[in-house]
Amino acid sequence: MTKIVNHWIGGKTVEGASGNYGPVTDPATGAVTTKVAFASVEEVDAAVAAAKDAWASWGTSSLAKRTTILFKFRALLDAHRDEIAELITAEHGKVHSDALGEVARGLEIVDLACGITVQLKGELSTEVASRVDVSSLRQPLGVVAGITPFNFPAMVPMWMFPIAIATGNTFVLKPSEKDPSASLKLAELLAEAGLPDGVFNVVHGDKVAVDRLLEHPDVKAVSFVGSTPIARYIHTTASANGKRVQALGGAKNHMLVLPDADLDAAADAAVSAAYGSAGERCMAISAVVAVGAIGDELVQKIRERAEKIKIGPGNDPTSEMGPLITKVHRDKVASYVTGAAAEGCEVVLDGSGFTVEGFEDGHWIGISLLDKVPTTAKAYQDEIFGPVLTVLRVDSYDEGIALINASPFGNGTAIFTRDGGAARRFQLEVEAGMVGVNVPIPVPVGYHSFGGWKDSLFGDHHIYGNDGTHFYTRGKVVTTRWPDPADGPGGVDLGFPRNH
Repeated sequence: MTKIVNHWIGGKTVEGASGNYGPVTDPATGAVTTKVAFASVEEVDAAVAAAKDAWASWGTSSLAKRTTILFKFRALLDAHRDEIAELITAEHGKVHSDALGEVARGLEIVDLACGITVQLKGELSTEVASRVDVSSLRQPLGVVAGITPFNFPAMVPMWMFPIAIATGNTFVLKPSEKDPSASLKLAELLAEAGLPDGVFNVVHGDKVAVDRLLEHPDVKAVSFVGSTPIARYIHTTASANGKRVQALGGAKNHMLVLPDADLDAAADAAVSAAYGSAGERCMAISAVVAVGAIGDELVQKIRERAEKIKIGPGNDPTSEMGPLITKVHRDKVASYVTGAAAEGCEVVLDGSGFTVEGFEDGHWIGISLLDKVPTTAKAYQDEIFGPVLTVLRVDSYDEGIALINASPFGNGTAIFTRDGGAARRFQLEVEAGMVGVNVPIPVPVGYHSFGGWKDSLFGDHHIYGNDGTHFYTRGKVVTTRWPDPADGPGGVDLGFPRNH
Protein backbone atom coordinates (compact mmCIF):
# COMPACT_ATOMS: atom_id res chain seq x y z
CA MET A 1 0.00 0.00 0.00
CA THR A 2 1.41 3.42 -0.98
CA LYS A 3 2.22 5.69 1.93
CA ILE A 4 0.46 9.08 1.97
CA VAL A 5 2.13 12.18 3.42
CA ASN A 6 -0.37 14.78 4.62
CA HIS A 7 -0.14 18.27 6.11
CA TRP A 8 0.58 19.28 9.72
CA ILE A 9 -1.70 22.12 10.80
CA GLY A 10 -2.56 23.30 14.30
CA GLY A 11 -0.54 20.58 16.02
CA LYS A 12 -1.93 17.55 14.19
CA THR A 13 -1.92 15.69 10.89
CA VAL A 14 -4.53 17.01 8.47
CA GLU A 15 -5.49 14.95 5.45
CA GLY A 16 -5.15 16.64 2.09
CA ALA A 17 -8.47 17.91 0.78
CA SER A 18 -7.52 19.25 -2.66
CA GLY A 19 -7.49 15.84 -4.34
CA ASN A 20 -4.09 16.63 -5.85
CA TYR A 21 -1.09 14.47 -5.01
CA GLY A 22 2.50 14.24 -6.14
CA PRO A 23 4.66 11.10 -6.40
CA VAL A 24 7.65 10.46 -4.14
CA THR A 25 10.12 7.91 -5.49
CA ASP A 26 12.87 5.81 -4.01
CA PRO A 27 15.80 7.10 -6.10
CA ALA A 28 17.65 3.78 -5.75
CA THR A 29 14.85 1.76 -7.36
CA GLY A 30 12.83 4.33 -9.28
CA ALA A 31 9.68 3.00 -7.63
CA VAL A 32 6.95 5.34 -6.37
CA THR A 33 6.74 4.63 -2.65
CA THR A 34 4.71 7.58 -1.39
CA LYS A 35 2.07 10.11 -2.40
CA VAL A 36 2.25 13.61 -0.97
CA ALA A 37 -0.85 15.79 -0.67
CA PHE A 38 -0.69 19.11 -2.53
CA ALA A 39 -2.32 21.97 -0.64
CA SER A 40 -5.02 24.18 -2.08
CA VAL A 41 -5.20 27.91 -1.36
CA GLU A 42 -7.76 27.16 1.34
CA GLU A 43 -5.42 24.66 3.04
CA VAL A 44 -2.56 27.15 3.04
CA ASP A 45 -4.94 29.71 4.52
CA ALA A 46 -5.84 27.24 7.28
CA ALA A 47 -2.18 26.77 8.17
CA VAL A 48 -1.55 30.52 8.24
CA ALA A 49 -4.68 31.03 10.36
CA ALA A 50 -3.46 28.40 12.84
CA ALA A 51 -0.09 30.13 13.01
CA LYS A 52 -1.70 33.54 13.49
CA ASP A 53 -3.92 32.25 16.31
CA ALA A 54 -0.91 30.67 18.01
CA TRP A 55 1.14 33.86 17.72
CA ALA A 56 -1.33 35.74 19.94
CA SER A 57 0.16 33.91 22.93
CA TRP A 58 3.50 32.59 21.59
CA GLY A 59 4.69 36.06 20.57
CA THR A 60 4.39 37.28 24.16
CA SER A 61 5.60 34.08 25.83
CA SER A 62 8.73 34.19 27.92
CA LEU A 63 12.15 33.45 26.50
CA ALA A 64 12.52 30.82 29.20
CA LYS A 65 9.44 28.95 27.95
CA ARG A 66 10.59 29.04 24.35
CA THR A 67 14.12 27.85 25.05
CA THR A 68 12.94 25.14 27.45
CA ILE A 69 10.85 23.63 24.64
CA LEU A 70 13.74 23.92 22.20
CA PHE A 71 16.08 22.15 24.61
CA LYS A 72 13.58 19.28 24.79
CA PHE A 73 13.30 19.28 20.99
CA ARG A 74 17.07 19.12 20.70
CA ALA A 75 17.21 16.02 22.93
CA LEU A 76 14.47 14.34 20.88
CA LEU A 77 16.18 15.26 17.63
CA ASP A 78 19.41 13.74 18.85
CA ALA A 79 17.63 10.56 19.95
CA HIS A 80 15.83 10.18 16.60
CA ARG A 81 18.66 11.22 14.27
CA ASP A 82 18.99 7.71 12.77
CA GLU A 83 15.27 7.55 12.02
CA ILE A 84 15.34 10.97 10.34
CA ALA A 85 18.41 9.97 8.33
CA GLU A 86 16.62 6.84 7.12
CA LEU A 87 13.68 8.94 5.91
CA ILE A 88 16.09 11.21 4.04
CA THR A 89 17.90 8.29 2.40
CA ALA A 90 14.63 6.63 1.37
CA GLU A 91 13.33 9.73 -0.44
CA HIS A 92 16.43 11.71 -1.38
CA GLY A 93 18.83 8.84 -2.03
CA LYS A 94 21.90 10.16 -0.21
CA VAL A 95 23.94 7.65 1.76
CA HIS A 96 23.11 7.20 5.44
CA SER A 97 26.30 8.80 6.74
CA ASP A 98 25.63 11.88 4.63
CA ALA A 99 22.05 12.04 5.92
CA LEU A 100 23.34 11.82 9.49
CA GLY A 101 25.71 14.68 8.76
CA GLU A 102 22.77 16.74 7.53
CA VAL A 103 20.90 16.20 10.79
CA ALA A 104 24.04 17.13 12.75
CA ARG A 105 24.36 20.44 10.91
CA GLY A 106 20.69 21.17 11.61
CA LEU A 107 21.32 20.46 15.28
CA GLU A 108 23.89 23.26 15.28
CA ILE A 109 21.16 25.79 14.60
CA VAL A 110 18.91 24.28 17.24
CA ASP A 111 21.82 24.76 19.66
CA LEU A 112 22.02 28.40 18.56
CA ALA A 113 18.29 28.85 19.10
CA CYS A 114 18.50 27.34 22.59
CA GLY A 115 20.90 30.15 23.48
CA ILE A 116 19.02 32.90 21.64
CA THR A 117 18.65 34.95 24.83
CA VAL A 118 22.06 36.53 24.26
CA GLN A 119 21.17 37.65 20.74
CA LEU A 120 17.92 39.23 21.95
CA LYS A 121 19.49 41.44 24.59
CA GLY A 122 18.65 45.08 23.99
CA GLU A 123 20.68 48.25 24.49
CA LEU A 124 20.30 51.18 26.87
CA SER A 125 21.76 54.69 26.89
CA THR A 126 21.05 56.79 29.96
CA GLU A 127 21.00 60.58 30.26
CA VAL A 128 21.10 61.28 26.54
CA ALA A 129 19.47 64.50 27.69
CA SER A 130 18.42 65.60 31.15
CA ARG A 131 16.51 62.62 32.63
CA VAL A 132 16.07 61.11 29.16
CA ASP A 133 17.00 57.48 28.45
CA VAL A 134 16.95 55.65 25.11
CA SER A 135 16.61 51.87 24.82
CA SER A 136 16.38 49.52 21.85
CA LEU A 137 14.78 46.09 21.68
CA ARG A 138 13.87 43.47 19.10
CA GLN A 139 10.41 41.98 18.73
CA PRO A 140 9.03 39.10 16.61
CA LEU A 141 7.32 39.69 13.27
CA GLY A 142 4.36 37.30 13.56
CA VAL A 143 3.68 34.52 11.06
CA VAL A 144 6.72 33.68 8.91
CA ALA A 145 7.14 31.08 6.17
CA GLY A 146 9.94 28.85 4.89
CA ILE A 147 10.17 27.29 1.42
CA THR A 148 12.90 24.67 1.30
CA PRO A 149 14.67 22.50 -1.33
CA PHE A 150 14.95 18.75 -1.85
CA ASN A 151 18.69 18.42 -1.29
CA PHE A 152 18.61 18.94 2.50
CA PRO A 153 15.06 18.11 3.64
CA ALA A 154 15.94 18.27 7.35
CA MET A 155 18.89 20.66 7.58
CA VAL A 156 17.59 23.62 5.59
CA PRO A 157 14.25 23.81 7.46
CA MET A 158 16.31 23.72 10.66
CA TRP A 159 18.32 26.67 9.36
CA MET A 160 15.04 28.60 9.60
CA PHE A 161 12.37 27.52 12.08
CA PRO A 162 14.39 27.09 15.32
CA ILE A 163 15.52 30.74 15.23
CA ALA A 164 12.12 31.95 14.03
CA ILE A 165 10.36 30.12 16.86
CA ALA A 166 12.93 31.08 19.50
CA THR A 167 12.50 34.75 18.66
CA GLY A 168 8.72 34.51 19.15
CA ASN A 169 7.37 33.96 15.64
CA THR A 170 5.13 31.18 14.40
CA PHE A 171 6.11 29.22 11.31
CA VAL A 172 4.61 27.70 8.16
CA LEU A 173 6.95 25.36 6.27
CA LYS A 174 6.48 24.40 2.62
CA PRO A 175 9.12 21.68 2.12
CA SER A 176 10.11 20.09 -1.17
CA GLU A 177 7.42 17.78 -2.50
CA LYS A 178 10.14 15.36 -3.65
CA ASP A 179 11.18 14.26 -0.12
CA PRO A 180 8.56 15.50 2.37
CA SER A 181 8.61 12.92 5.17
CA ALA A 182 11.48 14.37 7.22
CA SER A 183 9.55 17.62 7.74
CA LEU A 184 6.62 15.79 9.32
CA LYS A 185 8.95 13.92 11.66
CA LEU A 186 10.38 17.25 12.80
CA ALA A 187 6.82 18.50 13.40
CA GLU A 188 6.02 15.44 15.51
CA LEU A 189 9.16 15.91 17.61
CA LEU A 190 8.35 19.58 18.18
CA ALA A 191 4.88 18.62 19.40
CA GLU A 192 6.38 15.96 21.66
CA ALA A 193 8.72 18.61 23.09
CA GLY A 194 5.68 20.65 24.12
CA LEU A 195 5.48 23.26 21.36
CA PRO A 196 1.96 24.75 21.45
CA ASP A 197 -0.40 23.84 18.60
CA GLY A 198 -0.08 26.10 15.59
CA VAL A 199 3.40 27.45 16.31
CA PHE A 200 4.85 25.13 13.64
CA ASN A 201 2.87 24.02 10.59
CA VAL A 202 3.71 22.09 7.41
CA VAL A 203 1.88 22.36 4.09
CA HIS A 204 3.01 20.37 1.08
CA GLY A 205 2.44 21.32 -2.51
CA ASP A 206 3.55 23.02 -5.67
CA LYS A 207 3.33 26.53 -7.09
CA VAL A 208 -0.21 26.96 -5.78
CA ALA A 209 0.97 26.66 -2.19
CA VAL A 210 4.09 28.75 -2.77
CA ASP A 211 2.23 31.61 -4.44
CA ARG A 212 -0.38 31.74 -1.69
CA LEU A 213 2.33 32.07 0.97
CA LEU A 214 3.98 34.84 -1.04
CA GLU A 215 0.77 36.87 -1.29
CA HIS A 216 -0.96 36.06 2.02
CA PRO A 217 -1.39 39.29 4.01
CA ASP A 218 -0.75 37.56 7.36
CA VAL A 219 2.66 36.18 6.33
CA LYS A 220 5.22 38.78 7.36
CA ALA A 221 8.45 37.22 6.08
CA VAL A 222 9.57 34.47 3.71
CA SER A 223 12.79 32.43 3.79
CA PHE A 224 13.80 30.44 0.71
CA VAL A 225 16.65 28.21 -0.43
CA GLY A 226 16.72 26.87 -3.99
CA SER A 227 17.68 27.73 -7.56
CA THR A 228 18.47 31.27 -8.69
CA PRO A 229 15.45 31.69 -11.05
CA ILE A 230 13.04 30.68 -8.28
CA ALA A 231 14.91 32.73 -5.66
CA ARG A 232 14.56 35.80 -7.88
CA TYR A 233 10.84 35.08 -8.32
CA ILE A 234 10.32 34.56 -4.58
CA HIS A 235 12.10 37.80 -3.77
CA THR A 236 10.29 39.86 -6.39
CA THR A 237 6.82 38.49 -5.61
CA ALA A 238 7.04 38.49 -1.82
CA SER A 239 8.63 41.95 -1.74
CA ALA A 240 5.86 43.29 -3.95
CA ASN A 241 3.45 42.03 -1.32
CA GLY A 242 5.25 43.90 1.43
CA LYS A 243 7.12 41.00 2.97
CA ARG A 244 10.63 40.72 4.32
CA VAL A 245 12.54 38.20 2.17
CA GLN A 246 15.75 36.18 2.34
CA ALA A 247 16.05 34.10 -0.84
CA LEU A 248 19.19 32.02 -1.31
CA GLY A 249 19.80 30.96 -4.90
CA GLY A 250 22.12 28.78 -6.93
CA ALA A 251 25.86 28.62 -7.26
CA LYS A 252 28.88 27.81 -9.35
CA ASN A 253 31.54 27.41 -6.71
CA HIS A 254 35.18 27.70 -7.79
CA MET A 255 38.28 26.27 -6.15
CA LEU A 256 41.46 28.12 -7.09
CA VAL A 257 44.56 25.90 -6.82
CA LEU A 258 47.87 27.77 -6.83
CA PRO A 259 51.15 26.15 -7.98
CA ASP A 260 52.47 25.94 -4.41
CA ALA A 261 49.43 24.01 -3.09
CA ASP A 262 49.61 20.52 -1.61
CA LEU A 263 48.15 18.77 -4.65
CA ASP A 264 47.21 15.61 -2.76
CA ALA A 265 45.21 17.66 -0.26
CA ALA A 266 43.69 19.70 -3.09
CA ALA A 267 42.68 16.55 -5.00
CA ASP A 268 41.14 15.01 -1.87
CA ALA A 269 39.20 18.21 -1.27
CA ALA A 270 38.04 18.53 -4.87
CA VAL A 271 36.70 14.97 -4.94
CA SER A 272 34.83 15.24 -1.63
CA ALA A 273 33.45 18.69 -2.44
CA ALA A 274 32.40 17.87 -6.01
CA TYR A 275 31.00 14.36 -5.58
CA GLY A 276 29.78 14.26 -1.99
CA SER A 277 25.99 14.02 -1.77
CA ALA A 278 26.16 13.28 -5.52
CA GLY A 279 26.91 16.96 -6.11
CA GLU A 280 23.37 17.92 -5.08
CA ARG A 281 24.30 20.81 -2.82
CA CYS A 282 24.64 24.53 -3.40
CA MET A 283 28.08 24.54 -1.77
CA ALA A 284 29.54 21.79 -3.98
CA ILE A 285 32.76 22.66 -5.77
CA SER A 286 31.90 22.36 -9.44
CA ALA A 287 34.81 24.27 -11.00
CA VAL A 288 38.48 23.76 -10.18
CA VAL A 289 40.71 26.53 -11.50
CA ALA A 290 44.27 25.23 -11.89
CA VAL A 291 46.99 27.90 -12.03
CA GLY A 292 50.15 27.35 -14.06
CA ALA A 293 51.74 24.01 -14.85
CA ILE A 294 50.03 21.96 -12.14
CA GLY A 295 46.91 21.19 -14.19
CA ASP A 296 47.89 17.80 -15.61
CA GLU A 297 49.13 16.43 -12.30
CA LEU A 298 46.10 17.74 -10.39
CA VAL A 299 43.61 16.28 -12.89
CA GLN A 300 45.36 12.91 -12.72
CA LYS A 301 45.19 12.89 -8.90
CA ILE A 302 41.49 13.81 -8.99
CA ARG A 303 40.82 11.05 -11.52
CA GLU A 304 42.60 8.40 -9.43
CA ARG A 305 40.49 9.26 -6.40
CA ALA A 306 37.20 9.68 -8.25
CA GLU A 307 37.45 6.27 -9.91
CA LYS A 308 37.52 4.61 -6.48
CA ILE A 309 34.20 6.06 -5.26
CA LYS A 310 31.66 3.29 -4.65
CA ILE A 311 28.21 4.19 -5.92
CA GLY A 312 25.16 2.31 -4.66
CA PRO A 313 21.94 2.48 -2.64
CA GLY A 314 22.05 4.93 0.22
CA ASN A 315 21.08 2.28 2.76
CA ASP A 316 24.09 0.12 1.81
CA PRO A 317 26.82 0.90 4.38
CA THR A 318 29.52 0.39 1.73
CA SER A 319 28.08 3.04 -0.61
CA GLU A 320 29.88 6.37 -0.74
CA MET A 321 27.54 8.06 -3.23
CA GLY A 322 23.88 7.41 -3.95
CA PRO A 323 21.55 8.13 -6.90
CA LEU A 324 20.11 11.47 -7.96
CA ILE A 325 16.70 12.60 -6.76
CA THR A 326 14.66 11.99 -9.95
CA LYS A 327 15.08 10.45 -13.39
CA VAL A 328 14.40 13.81 -15.03
CA HIS A 329 17.21 15.40 -13.03
CA ARG A 330 19.52 12.46 -13.77
CA ASP A 331 18.95 12.87 -17.50
CA LYS A 332 19.58 16.61 -17.33
CA VAL A 333 22.87 16.14 -15.48
CA ALA A 334 23.96 13.47 -17.97
CA SER A 335 23.27 15.83 -20.89
CA TYR A 336 26.03 18.19 -19.72
CA VAL A 337 28.54 15.33 -19.98
CA THR A 338 27.38 13.86 -23.29
CA GLY A 339 27.47 17.30 -24.89
CA ALA A 340 30.78 18.40 -23.35
CA ALA A 341 33.21 17.26 -26.05
CA ALA A 342 31.32 19.17 -28.73
CA GLU A 343 31.79 22.34 -26.68
CA GLY A 344 35.55 21.93 -26.44
CA CYS A 345 35.87 20.04 -23.16
CA GLU A 346 38.20 17.11 -22.64
CA VAL A 347 36.11 14.29 -21.12
CA VAL A 348 38.38 12.55 -18.60
CA LEU A 349 35.62 10.55 -16.89
CA ASP A 350 32.12 9.98 -18.30
CA GLY A 351 29.60 8.68 -15.78
CA SER A 352 26.50 9.33 -17.87
CA GLY A 353 25.87 5.65 -18.65
CA PHE A 354 26.49 4.28 -15.17
CA THR A 355 24.03 1.89 -13.52
CA VAL A 356 23.97 -0.41 -10.49
CA GLU A 357 23.38 -4.12 -10.97
CA GLY A 358 20.07 -5.17 -9.47
CA PHE A 359 18.86 -1.55 -9.32
CA GLU A 360 18.73 -0.76 -13.01
CA ASP A 361 15.63 1.43 -12.69
CA GLY A 362 17.27 3.72 -10.12
CA HIS A 363 18.31 7.29 -10.92
CA TRP A 364 21.98 6.42 -11.29
CA ILE A 365 24.80 8.46 -12.69
CA GLY A 366 28.51 7.96 -12.28
CA ILE A 367 31.40 10.29 -11.66
CA SER A 368 32.22 12.73 -14.47
CA LEU A 369 35.37 14.84 -14.81
CA LEU A 370 35.80 17.43 -17.57
CA ASP A 371 39.17 19.08 -18.21
CA LYS A 372 40.29 22.16 -20.16
CA VAL A 373 36.74 23.47 -20.03
CA PRO A 374 36.12 26.75 -21.86
CA THR A 375 34.03 29.36 -20.07
CA THR A 376 31.56 29.23 -22.98
CA ALA A 377 30.61 25.59 -22.26
CA LYS A 378 27.21 24.95 -20.68
CA ALA A 379 28.89 22.58 -18.23
CA TYR A 380 30.72 25.62 -16.86
CA GLN A 381 28.02 28.26 -17.13
CA ASP A 382 25.10 26.35 -15.55
CA GLU A 383 24.61 25.05 -12.04
CA ILE A 384 24.56 21.32 -12.84
CA PHE A 385 23.68 20.05 -9.33
CA GLY A 386 25.18 16.63 -9.94
CA PRO A 387 28.52 14.76 -9.77
CA VAL A 388 30.22 16.63 -12.62
CA LEU A 389 33.50 18.45 -11.92
CA THR A 390 34.94 20.89 -14.46
CA VAL A 391 38.60 21.92 -14.52
CA LEU A 392 39.68 25.19 -16.07
CA ARG A 393 43.29 26.21 -16.78
CA VAL A 394 44.73 29.69 -16.20
CA ASP A 395 48.27 31.05 -16.27
CA SER A 396 48.20 33.25 -13.17
CA TYR A 397 46.46 34.16 -9.93
CA ASP A 398 45.20 37.39 -11.52
CA GLU A 399 43.63 35.47 -14.40
CA GLY A 400 42.06 33.03 -11.96
CA ILE A 401 40.51 35.69 -9.72
CA ALA A 402 39.18 37.53 -12.77
CA LEU A 403 37.57 34.33 -14.05
CA ILE A 404 35.90 33.63 -10.70
CA ASN A 405 34.65 37.19 -10.28
CA ALA A 406 33.19 37.18 -13.80
CA SER A 407 30.72 34.48 -12.75
CA PRO A 408 27.18 35.71 -12.08
CA PHE A 409 27.13 33.51 -8.97
CA GLY A 410 28.89 34.33 -5.72
CA ASN A 411 27.92 31.69 -3.18
CA GLY A 412 31.09 29.96 -1.97
CA THR A 413 34.66 29.66 -3.13
CA ALA A 414 37.99 28.27 -1.96
CA ILE A 415 41.71 28.72 -2.48
CA PHE A 416 44.37 26.05 -1.97
CA THR A 417 47.84 27.42 -1.28
CA ARG A 418 50.67 27.43 1.24
CA ASP A 419 51.11 31.19 0.81
CA GLY A 420 49.39 33.22 3.53
CA GLY A 421 49.76 36.45 1.60
CA ALA A 422 48.05 34.99 -1.46
CA ALA A 423 45.27 33.57 0.71
CA ARG A 424 44.73 36.91 2.42
CA ARG A 425 44.58 38.70 -0.90
CA PHE A 426 42.07 36.15 -2.21
CA GLN A 427 39.81 36.60 0.82
CA LEU A 428 39.58 40.31 0.14
CA GLU A 429 39.40 40.26 -3.65
CA VAL A 430 37.05 37.37 -4.42
CA GLU A 431 33.38 38.27 -4.96
CA ALA A 432 31.64 35.58 -2.94
CA GLY A 433 29.84 35.43 0.36
CA MET A 434 31.70 32.45 1.83
CA VAL A 435 35.41 31.78 1.39
CA GLY A 436 37.50 28.74 2.29
CA VAL A 437 41.27 28.76 2.68
CA ASN A 438 42.40 25.15 2.20
CA VAL A 439 38.78 24.32 3.12
CA PRO A 440 36.72 23.20 0.10
CA ILE A 441 33.19 23.68 1.47
CA PRO A 442 33.21 26.76 3.72
CA VAL A 443 29.74 26.37 5.23
CA PRO A 444 29.86 28.53 8.38
CA VAL A 445 29.19 27.11 11.83
CA GLY A 446 25.82 28.00 13.31
CA TYR A 447 26.87 31.19 15.09
CA HIS A 448 28.10 32.74 11.83
CA SER A 449 25.69 33.38 8.96
CA PHE A 450 25.35 31.51 5.64
CA GLY A 451 24.81 33.33 2.37
CA GLY A 452 26.28 34.36 -0.94
CA TRP A 453 26.62 37.41 -3.14
CA LYS A 454 25.37 38.40 -6.58
CA ASP A 455 22.86 35.94 -8.11
CA SER A 456 23.27 33.58 -5.17
CA LEU A 457 21.31 35.79 -2.75
CA PHE A 458 18.26 38.01 -3.06
CA GLY A 459 17.49 40.15 -0.03
CA ASP A 460 19.74 41.74 2.55
CA HIS A 461 19.94 39.04 5.20
CA HIS A 462 21.97 35.85 5.20
CA ILE A 463 20.52 32.81 6.95
CA TYR A 464 21.01 31.72 10.60
CA GLY A 465 23.65 33.27 12.88
CA ASN A 466 23.17 36.93 13.83
CA ASP A 467 21.57 37.66 10.46
CA GLY A 468 18.93 35.03 11.18
CA THR A 469 18.04 36.67 14.50
CA HIS A 470 17.78 40.07 12.84
CA PHE A 471 15.71 38.72 9.95
CA TYR A 472 13.05 37.21 12.22
CA THR A 473 12.81 40.27 14.49
CA ARG A 474 12.33 43.99 14.03
CA GLY A 475 13.93 46.73 16.03
CA LYS A 476 12.16 49.24 18.22
CA VAL A 477 13.71 52.27 19.96
CA VAL A 478 12.09 53.78 23.07
CA THR A 479 12.91 57.27 24.35
CA THR A 480 11.82 57.85 27.96
CA ARG A 481 11.65 60.81 30.34
CA TRP A 482 10.41 60.42 33.91
CA PRO A 483 10.03 63.30 36.38
CA ASP A 484 12.22 63.09 39.43
CA PRO A 485 10.06 62.30 42.50
CA ALA A 486 11.82 65.07 44.41
CA ASP A 487 10.42 67.62 41.96
CA GLY A 488 6.84 66.57 42.42
CA PRO A 489 4.07 68.80 43.83
CA GLY A 490 3.22 68.84 47.49
CA GLY A 491 1.92 65.69 49.07
CA VAL A 492 3.63 62.67 50.49
CA ASP A 493 7.35 63.28 50.91
CA LEU A 494 9.23 60.15 49.83
CA GLY A 495 12.47 61.51 51.16
CA PHE A 496 14.16 62.25 47.84
CA PRO A 497 16.73 65.03 48.21
CA ARG A 498 15.99 68.24 46.31
CA ASN A 499 19.40 68.55 44.74
CA HIS A 500 18.64 69.23 41.03
